[in-house]
Amino acid sequence: MNKRIPYGKQHVTEKDIQAVVDVLRSDWLTQGPTVAEFETAFAEYIGVKYAVAVSNGTAALHLCSLVLGVSKNDKVITTPITFVASANCIGYAGGEVVFADIDPETYLLDINEVEKLLKASSKGTYKGIIPVNFAGRAIDMEAFRKLADEYDCWLIEDACHSPGGSFTDSTGTIQKCGNGQFADLAIFSFHPVKHIAMGEGGIITTNDEVLYKKLLNLRTHGIQQDFSKKVYDDGGWYYEMQELGFNYRLTDIQSALGLSQLKRAEEGINKRNEIAEKYAQEFKNSSFIKRQSGVVPGHAYHLYVIETEDRKALFDYLRSLDIIVQVHYIPVHLMPYYRQFGWKEGDFPHAENYYKYCLSLPMFPTLTVEEQDYVVHQINTFFNDI
Repeated sequence: MNKRIPYGKQHVTEKDIQAVVDVLRSDWLTQGPTVAEFETAFAEYIGVKYAVAVSNGTAALHLCSLVLGVSKNDKVITTPITFVASANCIGYAGGEVVFADIDPETYLLDINEVEKLLKASSKGTYKGIIPVNFAGRAIDMEAFRKLADEYDCWLIEDACHSPGGSFTDSTGTIQKCGNGQFADLAIFSFHPVKHIAMGEGGIITTNDEVLYKKLLNLRTHGIQQDFSKKVYDDGGWYYEMQELGFNYRLTDIQSALGLSQLKRAEEGINKRNEIAEKYAQEFKNSSFIKRQSGVVPGHAYHLYVIETEDRKALFDYLRSLDIIVQVHYIPVHLMPYYRQFGWKEGDFPHAENYYKYCLSLPMFPTLTVEEQDYVVHQINTFFNDI
């Protein structure tokens, strides 16, 4: 096959392009009415009261840590198997990141390991927990909420991989990722390989009105958005900065693209599930597969991960054929920056073992059956030839 197959890929249609062109021909390019329209539409899609659109997922995490009051030496727990932003956001606010190992079956932050950390310290030692819906698999936020309440911790749900994903709670109710029923705040990303591709972009969701209003101010330089709460009033031109905020605004251009893509979000989720089911079936009896993402209800399948021996050789072989597989992720605690705080090999055996074998296969809605068959064939060929 003379065609490059990436691990992830945006799908931009003519309708998407027209939506952007319409904004380019309008009076607003940046923080205008289309941003608010996108926020409302996304909140409805997730099933949450409030949504605050920002410049990217990392900005979303940063603002979450600020409005939850993270300050110097505050300890916050997260997973080492995630993109570095899930941990970095705590450092931005002066806090201390503490990692806990993953569940080797789900690749998600292990609640039992988190509980061990909390039990080993006095209440109040840890301020918060950031569970991550890694690869698109939804973590049980109900269980984490119960644990967090017991130890007076807040929760940020990192749902960058899982818009449209869900889990079933203890009552049998399907809970959509980021719907605010359990987490104080949730965040999403709109990077090109994500479900909703906007070039860059992020959004924060919550059911807490107080946090929502704080986010609005911090997103725009700390300028008070509510006129009734301004300290002074010099006239109709007057605006008032009351705290140190940031320029983390999203543009109308990106929001127009997001609105257009959101209209086919469920179609994309369904296609991702079809691709996952095919991978799972194809590799069901393969002796060289240690584990794979498999078929999981509510999984949003941002990634489809296999664990296999000879990962590096397989990686190199597939890339030589223009099948652009990837590794997600290098354990965050082993990054040089975090090693300086004392983290080292052996700290989290499950995360480190996963990293030795993991490989993300092509997963995006426009992946054709022919392309997927080619990927599977080449993986089988590699192992049959060893």
